[in-house]
Amino acid sequence: MRVVVGLSGGVDSSVAAYLLKEQGHEVIGLFMRNWHDTTGTLEGDCPWYDDQVFAELVAKRLDIEFHYVDLSEQYRKRVVEYMFSEYEKGRTPNPDVLCNREIKFDVFLKEALKLGAERVATGHYCRREEVIDSDGVTHYKLLAGNDPNKDQSYFLCQLTQEQLSYAMFPIGELLKPEVRRIAEEQKLATAKRKDSQGICFVGKVDLPVFLQQKLAAKEGNVHEILPHSPRFARECDADDYKALSEPYRLTVRDGKKIGTHQGAHFYTIGQRKGLGIGGRKESLFVIGTDVKENVIYVGEGDNHPGLYRKALHILPEEIHWVDPSHAMRVGERRRYMVRIRYRQPLQGAELIMEEDGLYILFDEPQRGITAGQFAAWYDGESVEGSGVIEK
Repeated sequence: MRVVVGLSGGVDSSVAAYLLKEQGHEVIGLFMRNWHDTTGTLEGDCPWYDDQVFAELVAKRLDIEFHYVDLSEQYRKRVVEYMFSEYEKGRTPNPDVLCNREIKFDVFLKEALKLGAERVATGHYCRREEVIDSDGVTHYKLLAGNDPNKDQSYFLCQLTQEQLSYAMFPIGELLKPEVRRIAEEQKLATAKRKDSQGICFVGKVDLPVFLQQKLAAKEGNVHEILPHSPRFARECDADDYKALSEPYRLTVRDGKKIGTHQGAHFYTIGQRKGLGIGGRKESLFVIGTDVKENVIYVGEGDNHPGLYRKALHILPEEIHWVDPSHAMRVGERRRYMVRIRYRQPLQGAELIMEEDGLYILFDEPQRGITAGQFAAWYDGESVEGSGVIEK
């Protein structure tokens, strides 16, 4: 089979290419450059050029064909502009999820098909399974990777059946130490390279500096809300998922001014760093932002009630089912395990489908439910669906 591997210059995609060649496939390495600007990039972060050099070294070592493609224009339009737009609205997007849906398994996939690819492989720690139903129709399941510390299925939670039909995840069965061992045994140049961090294809950034390319800094006030504020007393039934999904409606009258900031759109719920306010017994955390009034609300301590909510809401147009045949109907309720951020342990929850969208009612209050992030729900190891948190 002719398989194009997205060689990123990292150890995971390198070993994925090696395993595919060992399995007898005709393997082609394709490196994509998605970002040119270094504004806000932290010093010491490896530039894209180094990634390409390492990708080429791996291709030479494996004796496979190597190609390069510049997708920076599409990445800017589909991922980065979306990021700016969301932050401007006071929401916190997840560019890695968008990157997989819009770039790796869309634009990049189309480039791979131009090279005659039958399949496209990446170095993600997840698995794919084919199931044939009673009508002979093939359905594709997205499964968690076998390494619980590296499982990346959350980042792929927006993939479609068509995208999964082309996908291969060669290292999904392996643990990270095994991947490193294979790379060292095969003398791959990436064997000891550190894993990439930060925004997909951009790297580690000083987020306010990065966002100031489009979003102007603007001084505003920081107000502290005490934990016993009546705003956190929900006067509703414990199962009233609509009321529980509402964010706390904080106002400047609920607390006192304790400092200033340079733009509410640079902050997100649960954030601790970057506030510049010290002298506290416990850390201060962002518990609310108001981009219209340019105010940040903070609370002291990791157990502050303003950090926790028991439910969230997803608009109808933002609900995605990996397999549409599994979609819930209006009025239906189901139990799933859910996570609202990468690496978060799965949480028990009930999903309730209503005319105005999907509500997720957790068994226990969740820390840092943030508009713009993705909630993904699982049935066992299978990612069943996901959606952008509206509130």
